[in-house]
Amino acid sequence: MSQTTTEPPETPRPVYRQTPLRRAWAFLRNTWRGLTSMRTALVLLFLLALAALPGALLPQWDLNAQKTEEYIVQHGWWGELLDRLQFFDVYSSPWFSAIYLLLMVSLIGCLVPRTGEYFRAMRAGPVLTPRNLARLPHHTEAEVEADPDTVLGEVRRRLRGWRVVERTEADGVRTISAERGYLRETGNLLFHFGMLGLIATFALGAMYSYEGQVIVHADGHEFCNSGVFAYDSFDPGLQVDGTQLSPFCVKVNDFEAEYTDAGQPISYEADVQYQSGEDLTTGTWRDHHLEVNEPLRTAGDRVYLLGHGYAPTFTVTWPDGETRTQTVQWRPTDLTTMLSQGATKFDPPGITDSAERRKNQLAVTGLFAPTAAYHGSILSSSFPELTDPAVAVDIMRGELGTDSGRSQSIFEIDQRMVDAGRLERVARENLRVGESITLDDGTQISFDGVRPWVSLQVSHDPTQGWMLGFAIVMFAGLGASLAVKRRRFWARVSPAGDSGDPDLRRTVVELGGLARTDQAGYGEEFTALSRDILDRTKDRKAH
Repeated sequence: MSQTTTEPPETPRPVYRQTPLRRAWAFLRNTWRGLTSMRTALVLLFLLALAALPGALLPQWDLNAQKTEEYIVQHGWWGELLDRLQFFDVYSSPWFSAIYLLLMVSLIGCLVPRTGEYFRAMRAGPVLTPRNLARLPHHTEAEVEADPDTVLGEVRRRLRGWRVVERTEADGVRTISAERGYLRETGNLLFHFGMLGLIATFALGAMYSYEGQVIVHADGHEFCNSGVFAYDSFDPGLQVDGTQLSPFCVKVNDFEAEYTDAGQPISYEADVQYQSGEDLTTGTWRDHHLEVNEPLRTAGDRVYLLGHGYAPTFTVTWPDGETRTQTVQWRPTDLTTMLSQGATKFDPPGITDSAERRKNQLAVTGLFAPTAAYHGSILSSSFPELTDPAVAVDIMRGELGTDSGRSQSIFEIDQRMVDAGRLERVARENLRVGESITLDDGTQISFDGVRPWVSLQVSHDPTQGWMLGFAIVMFAGLGASLAVKRRRFWARVSPAGDSGDPDLRRTVVELGGLARTDQAGYGEEFTALSRDILDRTKDRKAH
């Protein structure tokens, strides 16, 4: 008689439904793990370098607004698109800042757990001796006549400088575990902490640093770092309001430029004097020879010589005999020949009625050539050095717009006034030094000479020393991580057996080695270590 058995029905497994809160937590956890992985950090570092390329290859608004504007005009819609995407203002763009901040978060998330693991590994000591040393890449075995204590003493002597731990196994066999090259991981951490420090210091520098450019005539004129108003352009950090600048003064006495026969600049040099600290109260001036890329360092700031140009001098003599003389810098439009353009503006004297005064303002605008070259009646320049100066000027009369409340470039007249018919050209002439032009109302304008000017940049960065320190830490860590080899060494010492004759007692010595990284050279080191240990314990029999 057969019996049939029925199995109890399977109990259905409970179905766990994820709540929205659990799904959100899982999403955040996985996102954090992905962001703080080393692979993500490397990708972000590559993206940061890629994002910085436009800042190096394209003109930037904060460095050279004129060149940036010319680039946009030359490239049409493409230049306008790049401008809208902030490719001409890279380092303050949202996309660059996003990569920058994500890289900082990723590095911190990578380094914190790695640092904890590093200190735990340092305290743990070398790992246990493997049971089968013969499976290691480097291995040797021998019987020696020396007793285990002698052998272990020799191993400890030869491994001086290694991290060594001696242990006794359950069967009485004694082992030594040794490790060396842990400085490699130290260097790796130092490199990444140095990189993180550089990134953080760069961010702090953007908050507390400032840069300013100013043009100073090279004939004894002075510049004092007393406020934002003293600069022609000023780029402050986020926490700089311009009221607490480092106090110092610079006086430019002379400027010299040396060129090749083809007009290429060889050197720019300026003889300056400066005051800072107690010199400001005593009136003491200190001499300094300023050159390109060799800044003056004073009061925690750096003063760079950027470039130079020319400032023509014009004198206006009105019919009543009143005169006005001005020397105003003109802007180079061709750096090869230093052909320059600009505008020197005059108010008529003796007119109290503001409306009448605005109608009779004068502007001398046009081109200046340090070495005149004419193509018909058109003035050009053939060499950047001041050998045969000349100007081609338009004399504009009318309302200049300087009282309108709108900002106006020192190098140009307000074209809106010309378009509105409120500023008209009344004369055009080419002049050399000493020549003059007389207007229809008897006003005389003379070209009296030229003075050189220099462009100075003042840079203040309180984090500069920290950046140097982090850079040194970074390169020191990189050198240690590349030069140091991580390797391990084990020794197992056990008696070969007791024959009853003390003279016939032998000891089995088994040695093994492993390099933590695939670097050549540890095989030779392991062989030298093994040979030295076994040779000193006599009568080695290798297997």
